Amino acid sequence: MENAITMIKHDNLADRLLDAVDDKKNPSVVGLDPRLNNIPDHLKKEAMEGSSHPFQASGRAILKFNKGLIDAVHDIVPAVKPQIAFYEKYGHQGVKAFIHTIEYAQKKGLMVIEDVKRNDIGSTAEAYAAAHLGEVDTMEDRKTSFDGDMVTVNAYLGYDGIEPFIDTCKEYGKGVFILDKTSNPSSKELQDLKTEDGKMIYEVMAELINQWGKDLVGERGYSSVGAVVGATYPEEAKKLRKIMDDNLFLVPGYGSQGGTADDVIPCFDDHGYGAVVNSSRGIDYAYQREPYCDSFGPEEFHKASREAALDMKDDIITSLEKGKKIPGGW
Repeated sequence: MENAITMIKHDNLADRLLDAVDDKKNPSVVGLDPRLNNIPDHLKKEAMEGSSHPFQASGRAILKFNKGLIDAVHDIVPAVKPQIAFYEKYGHQGVKAFIHTIEYAQKKGLMVIEDVKRNDIGSTAEAYAAAHLGEVDTMEDRKTSFDGDMVTVNAYLGYDGIEPFIDTCKEYGKGVFILDKTSNPSSKELQDLKTEDGKMIYEVMAELINQWGKDLVGERGYSSVGAVVGATYPEEAKKLRKIMDDNLFLVPGYGSQGGTADDVIPCFDDHGYGAVVNSSRGIDYAYQREPYCDSFGPEEFHKASREAALDMKDDIITSLEKGKKIPGGW
């Protein structure tokens, strides 16, 4: 698969992502979470034509929808984040749409964060890492399979489940975001437990993430081993930014989950770097909610999504300026 981000000069993933953020002057990311019930009817009707199976039609509709979103935002955001669960539920036709979505996004100059949350050890973790970030053996030679730029991973099996991903990142210039303080309300059931020395589990995980990423720190001072830190926990994010001073943050929870632009600011360093903020439903289905539904109907879903992406960018920039963290030159 050809990666179209030709303007990026660095080999390190963190450097490339920060370069892309600078290029767009925007640290926001669009999550591609296709929900068939929310995809406009005209796209589903087109997808049904010539389809031999409902899963095939579903995969086609998803890809049509995603291409419309990508076309609408590719010049606004540095990256997209497809969540694989929304594709896998349609079997191989959904996975096919997932792969083609990655290909299309990269051809449009976007970086791709595969939200797959893989978690295993040994040869199984090696297989996941090879499939999503590296190359796999075939009957002929080695080839890429999914070929995302970054993936999300779950580290609660310890380093055994992380090492294969880090090794693959070193070999192929890719990156990972490791779950730390996630945006869901019940994250506190485990992540907020205290150890004997009074640290929260999420603080212990942060120390490990920081340690694991030291060999992948790029020229811009950040590691390709990053962390997932929810926008819904700004106070915790302040602590985590201090612990993980050279790790990138992927920040979910903005918008539909209740996180605000002000809430995400602690995830950034004093220079306004170190984090990318994701929004999925708020942008994907903007045409169904105010104020965008007043101006755009289902056939203009992409225009509504573009406006929502621009509004998110402005919202975050305004908060960065208010927090005196706006990057120089923006």
